[in-house]
Amino acid sequence: MKHLTFTWLIACITTFWTSSGWAQSVVVSGQVTGASDKAPLPGTTVSLKGTTTGTTTDASGNYRITVPNPDNATLVFSSVGFLSQEIVVGSQSSINAEMTADDRQLDEVVVVGYGTVRKSDLTGSLAQVKGKDIDAFPATNVLQALSGRAPGVQVTQNTGAPGASISVRIRGTNSIQGSNEPLYVVDGFPTSGSNPTIVNNSDIESIEILKDASATAIYGSRGANGVVIITTRQGKAGKMTVDYEGSYSIQSLRKKLDLMNAREYATFYNEQATNDKVTPYFTQDQINSFGEGYDWQNLVFQKAPMQTHNLTVSGGNEKTRFSVGGSVFKQEGIIRGSDYNRYSIRANISTDVSKKFNLSYGATLTKITTGRQNSGGGNRGGTLISAAISAPPTLTPYNDNGSYRVLATAYPFISNVLINPLNYLEQFTDNVDANRVLANAALTFKPFDGLAIKISGGIENNDDQTDTYTTTKFINSQGSASVGTVRQMSLLSENTISYIKTIAQKHSISAVAGFTYQDFLDKRLNASGVGFLSDITETANLGSAAVPGIPGTSYSFSTLLSYLARVNYSFNNKYLFTASIRADGSSKYSEGNKWGYFPSGAFAWRVSEEPFMKNVTFMTDLKARASWGLTGSQAIGAYATLNNLSAGKTVFDDALYNTFAPGTQLPGNLKWETTEQLDFGIDAGFLNNRVQLTLDYYVKNTRDLLNTVQLPIGFGFTSTIRNVGEIQNKGLEVSLSARVIDKAFKWDLNGNIAFNRSKVVKLEGGRDILGGSVGVTLISDAANLLREGQPMSVFYGYVEDGYTDQGRVKYKDLNGDNVINQLDKTIIGDPNPNFIYGLNSSMSFKGFDLTLFIQGTQGNNLVNVSSINNTLDYGFGLNMPREVYLNHWTPTNTNAKYPVISRANSYNYSNRFVEDGSYLRLRTIQLAYNLPLQALNVTWMRTAQIYASGQNLLTLTKYSWWDPETNSQGGANSIGQGIDHYSYPTSKAVTFGIRVGF
Repeated sequence: MKHLTFTWLIACITTFWTSSGWAQSVVVSGQVTGASDKAPLPGTTVSLKGTTTGTTTDASGNYRITVPNPDNATLVFSSVGFLSQEIVVGSQSSINAEMTADDRQLDEVVVVGYGTVRKSDLTGSLAQVKGKDIDAFPATNVLQALSGRAPGVQVTQNTGAPGASISVRIRGTNSIQGSNEPLYVVDGFPTSGSNPTIVNNSDIESIEILKDASATAIYGSRGANGVVIITTRQGKAGKMTVDYEGSYSIQSLRKKLDLMNAREYATFYNEQATNDKVTPYFTQDQINSFGEGYDWQNLVFQKAPMQTHNLTVSGGNEKTRFSVGGSVFKQEGIIRGSDYNRYSIRANISTDVSKKFNLSYGATLTKITTGRQNSGGGNRGGTLISAAISAPPTLTPYNDNGSYRVLATAYPFISNVLINPLNYLEQFTDNVDANRVLANAALTFKPFDGLAIKISGGIENNDDQTDTYTTTKFINSQGSASVGTVRQMSLLSENTISYIKTIAQKHSISAVAGFTYQDFLDKRLNASGVGFLSDITETANLGSAAVPGIPGTSYSFSTLLSYLARVNYSFNNKYLFTASIRADGSSKYSEGNKWGYFPSGAFAWRVSEEPFMKNVTFMTDLKARASWGLTGSQAIGAYATLNNLSAGKTVFDDALYNTFAPGTQLPGNLKWETTEQLDFGIDAGFLNNRVQLTLDYYVKNTRDLLNTVQLPIGFGFTSTIRNVGEIQNKGLEVSLSARVIDKAFKWDLNGNIAFNRSKVVKLEGGRDILGGSVGVTLISDAANLLREGQPMSVFYGYVEDGYTDQGRVKYKDLNGDNVINQLDKTIIGDPNPNFIYGLNSSMSFKGFDLTLFIQGTQGNNLVNVSSINNTLDYGFGLNMPREVYLNHWTPTNTNAKYPVISRANSYNYSNRFVEDGSYLRLRTIQLAYNLPLQALNVTWMRTAQIYASGQNLLTLTKYSWWDPETNSQGGANSIGQGIDHYSYPTSKAVTFGIRVGF
């Protein structure tokens, strides 16, 4: 009996404690989402702090976990690329977590050539720009978003026209004749164009800029100028999400030029008449009656709207994921009659056919229409912008009967090429209609864990048509039309095999090898006509022209076959090695020189993982890097090494015969341009990576430069292409990011600065190479110079030496022979900046976000060709800046800025026209408010943000003209740099927008 009683007592106690224990356990469930977009985060680890108990979220970001003793339990949420978060359970049975992205996460994966790698495992020099920064402000070209955000990357908008081309230089200029633009790779496709206008800003996930040879050598002959890898948004498993962004902007001229008013204009030209001993043009009564006169800048420039609309739908399950988006971008230019419109559709789909096979497909279809104005260049009012500045303020655009005023005959002293701007604005059209297609597909086979075989192919197709028409109402025009078509197509086949393996938890190996084929087709057709009875058909019926033009065509086709391999090895996560090689075979080169070989190697040491660094608590991470490699550039056309025949016609007796004869260019036996680059870098993290520092020092030497060389008269050919020399670029890049405050109020700072020094090391025979041009009636000369020992594209001209006793410009006799000629020219400026920089500040507090982005250059010069006519060309009635009227030479003002007002003056290309092009620009300022959807009990929306922003609202510069960010003669292969010749001005804008997610 006692035994039974004891057994019963033990059973009761056990049951009590067991019941008590179960009563203290609770099942906690919830969903994990991103803080910024409220998108589900599948694969997030949810663990019980201090234990090994844990789980992961499913495809919808949901989780369930059993928690004993919840009063004292803490859940830890962690996911790659996000800040870890801890939440005390307490009495809660449902806990939702919002994860904040960690921009400084070392485990974040970045895209490199033919693969990905963790940031912590990088051995090369790479900069990344996130999608949120790219989409910070509306822009016609995604490359504008790179300006100031990546160290060593200089972005210049050649003009401010809608859709204008962008020049990008990564670590300086490498080539004379070849392209200096980086290679653009969009979703794995190496594009053939120099500007990826096909991509919409809001569709981009991230952009990686590969800078050193270790990173770019895998692209071989296309990697010498760096590589820009653009990754568009991909679908993720989870609930389907819908995101919309719309904005509306008002653009305006950043500043007007302060020109002479009507009274000042008349007084000015009366003084010119007096100095040149002719009868004054205006009476005093006329001058008194003129008043301020007409402002021609107000006629040409306008406040212009710009709007964007972007819609993205993404989602999927564990098997199939998709992201589909559409966008509309519409921009009117600040010059009347100019505009840019882009319509895009994008789709990315990835599906796991089975556990071993994956099929992916991506395509972007874009239509672009551009209305251009004949705004740049010109002379004495012969183009739109020069006319807007030069037109006399004493005259109006219309005659009393409503017809266009003919400015060229308004006064006896006026320029005979000065055209009323209304002719361009209303009687001239220059429209481009472009269709862009970029599509690729890939099949990936994974026979076992770690091995992947990928077969991919793609197509890039660009079809452009340009229609230009000048009506019969345009002054001195019978009506003229021209049509040009361009078709560019590139086919790509890439086949790679990759392998990843970790051995004994210390040795990590990843390797990729493969071969690629890509071809490039370019076909062009041009036709024209002059003399039309009616303007109604414009360019639609060239056959109705009185004088049809002779059609012109061109064709080129080239191929590139490549073999590539790369191996990454890591020992104990401390010692990292990378080696790669690419062999490129190009159809452009002659036998024996068709193949180029481009190896690279890199080493990185994670110093912070060494035992002696464990006590250095303030330094979280420290990595030292070194790399070396060769990259190349093809730099010639498809048939430059062949003896080309040129078509012609000749007469025998009374018959006309077609002929073919050797061209004027002698074919040469050419080598590849090769760039050798050495890079040393340091990546450091402090205070638990709240502060991160990256330093890079590099030296690039490009040898066997290709350039066209003139041949002696009587040689039979006028020119040939030769390998002529060597260029060096070396520099220092510094990038610093910091989370300054990380509490309820958050403040992040990101800054970078880059110094680059270029030098022409060697030229054939030591002979100078001229480039760029100053092409106006008053002065005609080369603007830029390549000379051994000097930086690239320096300005070369005369040096002024005050004025003569009559107030005319004197020039220094530098060689002392008492004659001013070409021998007295010298270097008068440098378009290359001493350094470029950018600073981004992001602050947030209680739903408000304030972002400021500053960017600029320092130490670069500009040649103001615009000022030649409009400050010195005194004999042709051109209007000019007011300071010419206020500060010109007179017998009582001999130290004036401008010479005596006389049409008898003569000038040379000199340091007078070289100005300081440095600037500091508030590129973007944005204030945004994130609506508190949970507090408002709005469950059908994930996110909602409204914002107001300004672009280019403040620019600090000494440059006298419209804007220092210009490069009229810039281009992919142009050595004419730093020239402003009536460029379309850059605008400033105010934007209002909304971003919502469902």
